[in-house]
Amino acid sequence: MVSLVMAYDIKLDLKQSQQLVMTPQLRDAIAMLQMNNLDLAEYLEQEMEHNPFLEKDETREDTKDDSFDAGTSAANVGSGGSSKFDDPDFALENRVEDKKDLRAHLMEQLNVTITESRDKMIAALLIDRLDESGYLRETPQQSAESLSCSVDRVERLLETLRQFDPTGIFAHDLPDCLALQLEEKNRLDPAMQTLLKNLDVLADADFKKLEKLCGVDRDDLQDMISEIRALNPKPAAEFDYVISQTAIADVLMEKLPKHQGGGWKVRLNHETLPRVLINQEYVALVERGAGDKTEKKFLTDKLHSANWLVQAMDQRAQTILRVASEIIDAQEGFFLFGVEFLKPLTLREVAEEVGVHESTVSRITIDKFIGTPRGLFPLKFFFGSGVSSSDGGGDVSAQAIKAKIKTMIDNEPTQKPLSDEAIANALQNEGIDIARRTVAKYREAMKIGSSSTRRKQKKQLD
Repeated sequence: MVSLVMAYDIKLDLKQSQQLVMTPQLRDAIAMLQMNNLDLAEYLEQEMEHNPFLEKDETREDTKDDSFDAGTSAANVGSGGSSKFDDPDFALENRVEDKKDLRAHLMEQLNVTITESRDKMIAALLIDRLDESGYLRETPQQSAESLSCSVDRVERLLETLRQFDPTGIFAHDLPDCLALQLEEKNRLDPAMQTLLKNLDVLADADFKKLEKLCGVDRDDLQDMISEIRALNPKPAAEFDYVISQTAIADVLMEKLPKHQGGGWKVRLNHETLPRVLINQEYVALVERGAGDKTEKKFLTDKLHSANWLVQAMDQRAQTILRVASEIIDAQEGFFLFGVEFLKPLTLREVAEEVGVHESTVSRITIDKFIGTPRGLFPLKFFFGSGVSSSDGGGDVSAQAIKAKIKTMIDNEPTQKPLSDEAIANALQNEGIDIARRTVAKYREAMKIGSSSTRRKQKKQLD
């Protein structure tokens, strides 16, 4: 019989294990990596208030080259990637792809039309609040409150801004945009105003109801609808650069001229990010050993903290630039030819190329924007799933496929709209392995009706 003492054999084992301790500095470094430039600038201001060793560099003019080459280029532009725009490669006639952006187009008109300095400033801020269609979605009351000015002033400025080119800019919504264009053509009569108030009925192709509401017959209604179809529902769409209401570029990329090797240059946007320096006067104070023991410890701790912050800032900058550079390398087709050439890209793929953890890439791409020759984009825009290509050419981005589907539908025969199966077959002929149900999912996500719905609408409009 086994005794109870022997049945319960108690042993002590010593095991060695490693565990990452999250120090305050490590936690701050991770937080800084996730901040965009504006949030980081605010954080630095707070740090400078509490640390006498930190000061803002007010004289900096991009003296440090913290930019990266990307794409096909290995050239080094020099000081922060800045280039002289009097170079032949930057001449207007040699840069056909670089169209005027919407803000510059509107600012030219503003500088000629509005002369009072405060009005000009408020008008410029209103321009920055336009969405991707060219609409100002907020009310004059909301604008006045956020800009700290009177509603009357905003309304007076909007009367002028709504007359700018392209016609329809600064509209509140689609009906307002169309009304501005019809008013310019002297075609905004009561019947047309009623039609604009009932665009939802027009979308349902309920023409009998529209005839009754507008007080017109079928022929007049068809003429009115034809006039509306000839208008531009998105006045800002013709411009390469889209104004974003709140987004500001954290990273900037620019095309290098031919004589510098071509390709791309990527750099941080220093206009939104101050550079901090170590105050050497306080460093000398510590080195002289001034003050009592308590003061010395305080100054020594603050100096260590300041040195760490400067190093963390530099590490953050280099990591962001490396990640952005890798994204540009991977998506060069998009920057050269447009959204149909956007490739599927994962955080892990970028992390492996850069040599960092996947979570680091995730933090870097959160709430950060990159200014490109094609406009302002969130870094997250360049990541997404895709569909495999049957021709061995790699995967195709979901965004690229959506763009292809929309192009095919925009150019489909009026009398015979393309079915989802026909679109899938056409894409398969291009080497894109896609099912009919996937085409339907992408089409519905773009709020495009089925072939039968499109056929009905087009038949009623003929």
